[in-house]
Amino acid sequence: MTEAVKAPDIDFAAISPLIALAAGAVIVLMSGLMRSRAVRATGVPLLTVITLGVTIGLSVWQFDTNAETLEGSLTIDAMAMTLTILFCAGGIAATAMAVGSIATEDAGHGEFHALLLASVLGMVVLAGASDLVALFIGFELLSIPLYVLCASELRRATSLESGLKYLIVGSVGSATLVYGLALVYGATGATGFAAIADAIEVTGFERDVLLLTGVALVVTGLAFKASVAPFHQWTPDVYEGAPTPVTAFMAVATKAAAFGVILRFFDVALIGTVTTWAPILAVLATITIVVGNVGALGQSSLKRMLAFSSVAQAGYLLAGVVVSTQLGVSATVFYLCAYLLMNLAAFGVISARERVTGRGDHISSLNGLSDESPLLAWAMTAAMLGLAGIPATVGFFGKVYLIEASVDNGYAWLGVVIVLGSALSLAYYLRVVAAIWSGTEETSVRRHTPGGQPVMAGGATALEPAKGDEARGRHPLAVAVAAVCMVAIVVFGIYPQPLFDVAKDAGDAFTGLL
Repeated sequence: MTEAVKAPDIDFAAISPLIALAAGAVIVLMSGLMRSRAVRATGVPLLTVITLGVTIGLSVWQFDTNAETLEGSLTIDAMAMTLTILFCAGGIAATAMAVGSIATEDAGHGEFHALLLASVLGMVVLAGASDLVALFIGFELLSIPLYVLCASELRRATSLESGLKYLIVGSVGSATLVYGLALVYGATGATGFAAIADAIEVTGFERDVLLLTGVALVVTGLAFKASVAPFHQWTPDVYEGAPTPVTAFMAVATKAAAFGVILRFFDVALIGTVTTWAPILAVLATITIVVGNVGALGQSSLKRMLAFSSVAQAGYLLAGVVVSTQLGVSATVFYLCAYLLMNLAAFGVISARERVTGRGDHISSLNGLSDESPLLAWAMTAAMLGLAGIPATVGFFGKVYLIEASVDNGYAWLGVVIVLGSALSLAYYLRVVAAIWSGTEETSVRRHTPGGQPVMAGGATALEPAKGDEARGRHPLAVAVAAVCMVAIVVFGIYPQPLFDVAKDAGDAFTGLL
């Protein structure tokens, strides 16, 4: 007589955000098959925003939950729910910026937005993953839709190139990650993070070559996704070539998901060996800060500059992982919230400007912006000053929080590196501000057409109207995204306590683990 198979325990309330995203993706995809253009062009983005809004509501409902579900493969806690809200906020902003874009027309409205929701679903799985299998599933579910979204402008060569590069490099990163996960499993005989920590405590870490190799490969795979140097080479090309709404979404949501799982993996599965890996990550953070800031100095493309900036920001965020304390977790989550606001403000301005200028994302597209659109000028200024960590912006408190966490745990030198990196970043952030308010930024070109006509960084000629999105006129939704984020940057820069409270709740979710 065969024994009945016991079904796994599933807390449906805890995974309700996942259910909402999965159901919403199916509904959005099917709605995109409607013959009515109004349904496809307006109804599909609206359904996407509704899905993400419902997910945010469910995440708030489950915010105080601290439980494992699906046989311990997912942890639903304040950190996972905070990051879920960030992913959804990034998705809503990307959806708003994508309305009326060439990317949605070429890829299909239903397909574009369903892929966006599927990527958010992968991020939510990754942020809550407490098992090696769940980690890899979330990693792939996040990545595969983004490969397609980067290449969604089918008639633009740079978009196709962006998707192909991301696919190739992402595949290498995924392969590296899965080999590392396999070696970690082979060395510990466990897939759950808590069980891995227990096994390491028994068998040791420094003398286990199999485990050391596995952890090194896992770090490499996650570093690819988080744009940590020297595994960042794909970032500038992919950011520049992808449609701006997709770039904005990748810049904020993908990084948040990557650091969510990095925090959980290192501060749960490997917490007993922190003295071994923390110094190595601290050195990696230093290299990342230097490479990102130096790489951004000579960029004339705003999207490439923000790509290198994101590399430097990844270095700052690594400091929160290195200290391996509740304060470090809270500081990392706080900075992820700040980073989302600052980057979305910047990309909102870029998305709005590339539709009304013939210069794409070239820095010269911001010339005269203070006269033409003071709202966008202030939004981009707030974003740049926030990313540089200037007081009265939320970015200032984010960096102070990370420096405090570093100093309190014996990494004062890493705090000094953060300060020096922020000072160096002023060289390129203030260059953008100068272009906005003085209009004297150079309008030099990157290349010429065979006939000698100059071509700007975004691919449009400087002497004729731009094609594609640039010819579609003003983009009020992108302006709205930039304006809302600008207000949040300033408000939280003056009164950051609400974000501090949310970040502290995320850190408290690790009580008893750190």
